[in-house]
Amino acid sequence: MTIKEIKELLKLIDDSNLTEFKMENDDIKLTVRTKGYHEHKTTTYIPQAETVMMTPTATPAAAPAPIPTAEAKAEEVTTNYLEIRSPIVGTFYRAPSPDKPPFVKVGDMINKGDIVCIVEAMKLFNDIESEVSGKIVKVMVDDATPVEYDQVLFLVDPNG
Repeated sequence: MTIKEIKELLKLIDDSNLTEFKMENDDIKLTVRTKGYHEHKTTTYIPQAETVMMTPTATPAAAPAPIPTAEAKAEEVTTNYLEIRSPIVGTFYRAPSPDKPPFVKVGDMINKGDIVCIVEAMKLFNDIESEVSGKIVKVMVDDATPVEYDQVLFLVDPNG
């Protein structure tokens, strides 16, 4: 990357609402954190163990098995899908122009190398090609919205 390209990238990051941007290629590794960046620290709550009084004739009751939630079921379903991710930061467009149909829609079969969308970055329109084959099952981003590097754009069922 040239200094000019880096400056343009920094301006794009500054103009967006991104708080962190990471980019890595063969010869450069770049991490930019803006004023709004806060490292996410997670707090884990661990409940205290209950004291169980046992007598020679009593046995503790077995804890009931957890009931799967809708979120867990959805996560199981989506883990079988492949993801098409954004290789760059920019604005996501589903169609080549506003008056044209989208490149792909839910239910379409795609092959590796097919153009699935455009991401505009620094006034350059970049065709995004699929790295997988299968059936589009979900579009994860609304048209004409900002996307981050490595953000999931589409879910693809490889089994079609």
